[in-house]
Amino acid sequence: MTFFLVAPIFCGKTRSKQLRTGFDSRYLYIIAEVDTAEMASYKENRTAQIRLVSSHDEVYEPCDDSFALVDALLADRTNLLEHCPTMCMEIGCGSGYVITSLALILGRERGGVNYIATDINPNAVKVTRETLDAHGVDAELILTDIASGLENRLAGLVDVMVVNPPYVPTPEDEVGAEGIISSWAGGENGRRVIDRILPVADHLLSEKGWLYMVTLTANNPSEICLQMKKKGYASKIIIQRSTEEESLHIIKFWRDFDTTVDEVTDQSLTGFLGSLLAQIPLFSLWRGSNSNDNC
Repeated sequence: MTFFLVAPIFCGKTRSKQLRTGFDSRYLYIIAEVDTAEMASYKENRTAQIRLVSSHDEVYEPCDDSFALVDALLADRTNLLEHCPTMCMEIGCGSGYVITSLALILGRERGGVNYIATDINPNAVKVTRETLDAHGVDAELILTDIASGLENRLAGLVDVMVVNPPYVPTPEDEVGAEGIISSWAGGENGRRVIDRILPVADHLLSEKGWLYMVTLTANNPSEICLQMKKKGYASKIIIQRSTEEESLHIIKFWRDFDTTVDEVTDQSLTGFLGSLLAQIPLFSLWRGSNSNDNC
């Protein structure tokens, strides 16, 4: 059996905003499959063979947030395979790194799975196509803002949704800007785009739908989870990771038909985050500095 792994390179949307570019980011693409026998070594070194694929100056390259999201999918791989999704979607595909990873994690041999990915950046759609082709997987790519125009077609059909949203706190006028800025500009508290995505996810997810989302501590992830709980979703932090610039949470949401509004109202934000943090599995892989900051 093989697993899809990634190599650690310390960066992220906060850092990308700071640097803008300044290096040849083509060498950041790292997609590989390794045998299960190599998994123990990965847990220690978290490295994998790399090969180059397409890139563009105006497309966000895979960095620590991308790696953390893929690692969360890997950590949940057994559940994903048992979940037997028929429709998988990425909102904001960027380089195509995550949607390609998801297709490889589920396996090329697994038939009956449809993949769809959207992005507002036409260069991102082009790069994603080249990334998919380079790894022998396919997805329908749509140039649109979040999922505009797909509300009727995909309503209640998406079994797995992955989102690495623009989460960096920025001036409001940067939100939705052209090019690479749109990949990180999140407005006040980094929540402007996230708060638009959540109701879309609720509308598109199937009854068994799962949402995996990257959040930053500044986004107030406990409040995001509480907001989703009011819509009937349970949540779990799959991976928590810190770098010098960011403290990230990869959160999984799924419909919880036993949740009531009264239960949600009675629960404090502090208590809710504490319950989430208690769920973090011991094998959550930390990459970067081991921060002592409380999230």
